[in-house]
Amino acid sequence: MQSLPLDRTQTQVQVNAFVRSVYNWMAAGLALTGFVAYYVSTSEAILRVVFGNPMVLIVLVIAQLGLVFTLASRVHKMEASTATAVFVIYSALNGVTLSSIFLVYAKTSIVSVFFICAATFLACSVYGWITRRDLTSMGNFMVMGLIGIIIASLANMFFKSYGLQTIISYIGVLVFVGLTAYDTQKLKNMALSQPAGLDAGVIRKGAIMGALSLYLDFINLFIMLLHIFGGSRD
Repeated sequence: MQSLPLDRTQTQVQVNAFVRSVYNWMAAGLALTGFVAYYVSTSEAILRVVFGNPMVLIVLVIAQLGLVFTLASRVHKMEASTATAVFVIYSALNGVTLSSIFLVYAKTSIVSVFFICAATFLACSVYGWITRRDLTSMGNFMVMGLIGIIIASLANMFFKSYGLQTIISYIGVLVFVGLTAYDTQKLKNMALSQPAGLDAGVIRKGAIMGALSLYLDFINLFIMLLHIFGGSRD
């Protein structure tokens, strides 16, 4: 008669530990990205290297994409330490490319939008955790929207239309709001489905993948909100 409550308690402890690990790694990734972005923005020498030569920026973007796809497709074959290192390196490289926001937007504007993004992200994440509605269909729809945003953004690199960028940003906010709730629900289901006694390395890799998904949601939501609400340095 006492085993069921004990099992439930053990399960809850396991879930809490996993979720805490995910959000800790996400927060660490965001902190590293923010630190690197600010540091690079204060170094004229690094800025000249990164943004003075288009090929350097292209290589950085390709490297980041390569790290994300490698982590997503090969995480099960990696050691936990390797998966962690890939996530940390990606977060740092992302900080290098995102340093450009300090050259475009006022610092006070960046801080204000960050807190708006954090509050929005938290609300969507809480909804994704507590809702009993299956968000799978919505998540699939949001992924299709994400593909549309990528295509439109690539096209706008040639058109350079402010109006199109504004539309992309508003749609992007909706897409990443939905993806945040969806990814949080996936994280919850992943935590609840973990068997007892699972290897610590496997748990760590699962936490890194969960952190990467939420990290990407946060960063992209932040960028979209910055396009909408960000104030120029000029």
